[in-house]
This record gives sequence, structure tokens and C-alpha cells, in this order.
Amino acid sequence: MKTKISYKEFIVHLLVWLCISIFPLFTAYMDLGKIPSGMYFRAAMHPIVFYANYLVFVPYLLLKRKLLLYILVSIVFLVFFNYITEDLIFNTLVNVNEFRDMPRPGNKPRGLFGMRHVVPIVFSLSIFLLGGIFSLVVDFYKRDRLSKELENTQKDIKLQFLRNQLNPHFLFNSLNSIYSLVRSKSDDAPEAVITLSELMRYMLYEVKDEQVPLEKEINYIQNYIALQRLRLKNSEAVKVNINGNTKNLKIFPLLLIPFIENAFKYGTDYEGNTHINIKIVVDNNTLRFTVENIVGLYKRDKKNSGVGLPNIENQLQYLYKNNHELKIEQDKTHYRAFLTLNLNNNEMHNN
Repeated sequence: MKTKISYKEFIVHLLVWLCISIFPLFTAYMDLGKIPSGMYFRAAMHPIVFYANYLVFVPYLLLKRKLLLYILVSIVFLVFFNYITEDLIFNTLVNVNEFRDMPRPGNKPRGLFGMRHVVPIVFSLSIFLLGGIFSLVVDFYKRDRLSKELENTQKDIKLQFLRNQLNPHFLFNSLNSIYSLVRSKSDDAPEAVITLSELMRYMLYEVKDEQVPLEKEINYIQNYIALQRLRLKNSEAVKVNINGNTKNLKIFPLLLIPFIENAFKYGTDYEGNTHINIKIVVDNNTLRFTVENIVGLYKRDKKNSGVGLPNIENQLQYLYKNNHELKIEQDKTHYRAFLTLNLNNNEMHNN
């Protein structure tokens, strides 16, 4: 994975290097009364070792699972780096007499393995390893972030798939309702077409955002109920009760309509009468939704019923997690659904 340094990272790295460089210079000044010019040179060389491992060796070798090549290249790099900086550049640019004139403890090894070479090698190796550790840590957090983004993307795709299951099912039922009105030559057919267009406009253009104003969602539900009432012989048994303050609240769209849709589909008895009771109560940012219908003429077909209960449960679990409660009751005569949503986390904020 390619490592890039952002602007914020650049500022952090700059401040850290200033602190790392100033500390040994200050220590040398306190001990010797002056700062040898060679220390400035070595301080300037340390970032090269760090970023060679941080930006090149770890991303392009170690993280590519080329461990042996990484070790070989690292050894060669450190050897050449220390040889070039200490024996070529250092002796050319720096006044070595500063170090020769400094007091030395006796019996110290000289030559290739003398303190003049050992200390820079050990220090450069430490800086090199530090760069590798930083690169691995940054790579870990980037991979973790990408993994979470991928997980969220997969969840969004799954949610969109669930909603795509909903939309065709809703459209088929609505077209069947309008077809019944047209076939019976009802005067309500034109109004039904207009209502359907409003419903489709909301579904296509309003629900693109993750959340929608609760007022719009309730208005969408009322339009759907109005469309369904047009096809009923007797709509007096369809009762709708909406109470509470819905302003400044948001809700994930198209979660309530499947319950209402199934109530109209399955809530018709053998005499053609529909009995449905819908309640929406908003109290203290809590929405309580209840749908009750009789067990009518049509039996629920789990395979071909379009949007089933598992679909809705999956959406609720994904969107509201522990902020919802769904309870289903069914007996020989009635089917009831009770849904409670906590809207505290979905309040609208003024920009």
C-alpha cells in the first residue's frame, strides 16, 4: 500500500523532527559549552534514513511480502549510507579537528569498529527501525479505515437492495388499484393517477438522502392510504389516527409503508369489507406505530408476497439497531404490528 504524507502529517513530522534535533544539540551545548559542527550535519542526515524506510522500503518491499529482499536492501542501504556520510561527506565538510581535540577515554577501539563508526551506525539503525515501525502503524490504521469503509459500503448496497425490493412491489399493488378503478369506470381514476405520481415522485427524488423529514414521510403515508381508499367499496372501516409533534424530526424512509401495504392487501374479508386501524403517535421524540387488520380473504404467501417481514426486520436492524422495537401478533381473526422508533439520534440541526 502506497504511503503518502498529508498536510497534517507533514506538520506533525516537522515538529517531531525539530524536537529530536534540538534535544541532542542542546545536550551537547550544556556538556561541551559549544555545538560541534558535525552534529548539525548528522541531524540533517537522520530524516533520510527514517523516510527511506518509512516511504520506500516498508511499503514497496515488506508490505509486499518480500521479506528477504527487504532485509538485504536495508543492510546494503545502511552500510552505504554510513560509509558515504561518515567517511566521504563528513570528513570533507566537517572540521574533524573538533573531534580530535576533544578529550577521549583511553583504551577505546579505533578503526572500522571504533566509537567514531559504531555510534553513528547504531543511531542510524535506530532511526531506520523507527521509520519502519511508523510505516507499519500508519499502514495498519489505513487498512482498518478502508476495511470499515468497505463494510459500510456493503451495508449500503444491501440496504439499497432491500429498498429496491420494496419499490417494485409497491408499484405493482398501486397499478392494480388504479386498474380496478379504470375497469369499473370510476370517476376517481384520474385522482388516483395524480396521487400515484406524487407517491412515485417522493420515492424517486425525496428518499435519496439517508433520512427525510418525518412530516414528509407521514404525508407520503397519507397519500398512499388515500390511493387505497379509492378502490374500496367501503372505506369507513379504514381508520387513521396521527398525533404528536412531527416537526424537526427525521426518519429513515419507507420503513412504515410495508406494514400498511400488507394491511390493505390482506385485510379484506370474504364479503369484500376492509377493516384496518392505523395509529402513529409521536411523543418526546419517540414514534409509536401500530397497524391492525383483520385476517381476510388472501393468505400470506411468504415466497411471492413481495416485501416480507424478514426484509423489514433487516432494514430496521441495520438502520436503528437498538433504537427500535418490533412486535407482531396474529390470531385467527386479526393481525397486529407494533413498532417503536427512537428518533433522538435523528433530529434535524440547523446549519
